[in-house]
Amino acid sequence: MSHNDFPADSPADFPFRISVAEAEELINGHMPRYKAEAVPLEDANGRVLAEDVIAERDQPPFDRATMDGIAVAAGTTATTRSLPIEGVQAAGADATALESTEACREIMTGAAMPDGADAVIPVERISIENDSATISATVEEGYCCEAGQFVHRRASDHAKGDVLMRTGTRVRGPEMAALTAAGKAEVSVVRLPSIAVVSTGDELVDVGEPISDTQIRSSNDRAIQASLQQHGFNRVNRSHIADDADALRDSLSALLDNHDVLVLSGGVSMGKFDYIPTVLAELGIEVIFHKITQRPGLPMWFGVSQTGQPVFALPGNPVSTLVCLTRYVIPALHHATGLAANPESVTLDIPLQFEPPLTWFVPVTLSTEAGRTLATPKTTNTSGDFIALANTDGFIELDAAESSFPAGQPARLYRW
Repeated sequence: MSHNDFPADSPADFPFRISVAEAEELINGHMPRYKAEAVPLEDANGRVLAEDVIAERDQPPFDRATMDGIAVAAGTTATTRSLPIEGVQAAGADATALESTEACREIMTGAAMPDGADAVIPVERISIENDSATISATVEEGYCCEAGQFVHRRASDHAKGDVLMRTGTRVRGPEMAALTAAGKAEVSVVRLPSIAVVSTGDELVDVGEPISDTQIRSSNDRAIQASLQQHGFNRVNRSHIADDADALRDSLSALLDNHDVLVLSGGVSMGKFDYIPTVLAELGIEVIFHKITQRPGLPMWFGVSQTGQPVFALPGNPVSTLVCLTRYVIPALHHATGLAANPESVTLDIPLQFEPPLTWFVPVTLSTEAGRTLATPKTTNTSGDFIALANTDGFIELDAAESSFPAGQPARLYRW
């Protein structure tokens, strides 16, 4: 990694900058908590529940067959190898009853068990001929069903009134199935914030536009938007503002009027055209901190508007931008929507040495060995070398108090 995204401050200045842990605590302490809104079930995917979900009935709501075959009274097969078939019990049909405990009914997977039957003999163990089911000769003599064989008992998953999911649960495929089973046509979820993503800089040109030899494509805004959307934050708008104080002031003021969160990229360091901190102060945004003892991304800025809107101003170098977004912005948004943090630990695959007294964020690829998740560092050429991140899984966080990290060292992982 490069030193390019660090201002030319002396090491004596380092103690006056906040640590990674302090930055995380300050951000979370200033994040709002977004209120609930009701959405149709089909719009709840990826959202965070704002209510406990209660079972509307037993699950399963009846004793159900888990195999195709015949429904019988347990114990009958100890003395009887052939059973007359009284009929068929189809899935979704009302439960019937065995007229004789010496008889059976054909039954389909998912069907309600007939009254008087408490076990299922799978179709693979029987042959059917002339309205009679015969246990196959390959099944041992004296074969006897046990009560409950291939039967999913009523309420064995949960009973009516049980809490299926708690507030703060993120809705994915399994949760969507549970919501459906609970009969939730409408779901209370945490409102998603509207997020303005702003890239700054005269050198930036969007895709599809003519570009000169001294300009670069505007990639940070698209990378930020994609990452936010990947984590379920879909109300995102992108814009680009030139390095002009008046233009920045006017545009950011308008964006604050129409968005819950601002995420800026560039203009926060100590260059002549780094207007962002000054402009934000002119707009009445309180600075909470500026600079974190980390590499990359030291110049990161965080503040709060007079109406409580969080403003994240990330360094413009692409690696720094993505690291700060993943380490601070996305976890802060999860915190604001009530989603609990879920730290993940991995093991360093090879030793590393690091000199500055800063927390080190190192891109890694992941593999598994002997039940462990190994992280292999993939350092970038510079903090502008975002291409190198394309085939990594995320980055690890290495403690500022250390300078030597042996193979086998545990480290906290942040996935992209």
